[in-house]
Amino acid sequence: MSHYTTLRQRRLTSRRFRSLREWQRAVLICLFIPIVTVIPACSQTPPPRPYDYIVALDGSGDFRTITDAVNACRDYAERDFRIFIKRGIYREKLVIPAWKRRITFVGEQVEQTVITYDDYSGKLDPLGKKHGTFTSHTCLVAGTDITFENITFENSAGQVGQAVALHVEGDRCVFRNCRLLGNQDTLFGGGETSRQYFDSCYIEGTTDFIFGPSTAVFRACTILSKKDSYITAASTAPTREHGFVFLNCRLSADSAGRKVYLGRPWRLYAYTAFVRCEMGPHIRPEGWHNWSKPEAEKTARYSEYRSQGPGANPSARVSWSRQLSDNEAASLTVKNVLRGFDNWNP
Repeated sequence: MSHYTTLRQRRLTSRRFRSLREWQRAVLICLFIPIVTVIPACSQTPPPRPYDYIVALDGSGDFRTITDAVNACRDYAERDFRIFIKRGIYREKLVIPAWKRRITFVGEQVEQTVITYDDYSGKLDPLGKKHGTFTSHTCLVAGTDITFENITFENSAGQVGQAVALHVEGDRCVFRNCRLLGNQDTLFGGGETSRQYFDSCYIEGTTDFIFGPSTAVFRACTILSKKDSYITAASTAPTREHGFVFLNCRLSADSAGRKVYLGRPWRLYAYTAFVRCEMGPHIRPEGWHNWSKPEAEKTARYSEYRSQGPGANPSARVSWSRQLSDNEAASLTVKNVLRGFDNWNP
């Protein structure tokens, strides 16, 4: 084979390799183009909404009423639902029924997100029937695993007798940074076996404005008395280990509240404990009242631990109340009081 022939074959082979490389490059470019166009599309996908529903009076949300948002949540839900409530005054008699569960309500601003109504015991309902204490609520929570944050509950009926702002029957219910406004019977902790947790809340009232049979912990709450009367009226069942437990709370009063009892027993085995609470001068030296039931002095479970402030007067308390030991007080934690059989720890 001549030198010329060999050189010509090499040139042809080189051209084939160049053609092959160009073809491969073209294939790769064609394959890469869809990838390039898909990636920006994925990066522009909006993030999921932090709330399932938004409530707004002005129509800018999904619903105008909280009731409609509740009805939209799945019955006996197997996942959590979150509802955001824009600021506004919502005049609703709100009911969270027992078949609604795992719902969290978040208000835009606690003082400007208000649920209010004005029913009271003795007032006629639309059918002409008189309300009682247990139907006078502004909000009734019967569902389990219900949480409220940054919301005000108000019964605006005034000083007309029993008028409940918040009635809680459900188990494992949580209230964080909420305000409860009313007079007599502001908060009804219903449900003999239900557990409730109030964290950094404000609760005001006149007479027995925290009452009922539930097991409830109040942590870092402000409790304001608006009248010379009683703060609590527990009706704890004798089979329940705890009732109302106040941890690091502040007890204060307006100008009309000067002689206030810590509590009186609605039922004989009432349980109420104040642990490391600051008590204003409106708290009476004796602390507790027997509701004219001498037999309750043998059964009521009333106690304190290291109360502070001018209303703290352990030596003057009634003889049938107790000052807790260090070990007893140490056991009264949120987890221990509310754990139940399912080890709930809000």
